[in-house]
Amino acid sequence: MGRLGFPELLMILVIALLLFGPGKLPEIGKSLGQAVREFKKAMEDKDDNNKEPEKDSTKNT
Repeated sequence: MGRLGFPELLMILVIALLLFGPGKLPEIGKSLGQAVREFKKAMEDKDDNNKEPEKDSTKNT
């Protein structure tokens, strides 16, 4: 699977414009941006939870 170049991105944009119309594209972009932000935040939270130090059960208190 190759990378997407400018012609491919332009083709996708034109098809999206034809399918959804010019009024709906900003809403779709906003929703997609929010979804990506939430996904990245969830991944960062998951990483933070995994990096927390574990309690040392071998210590005598």
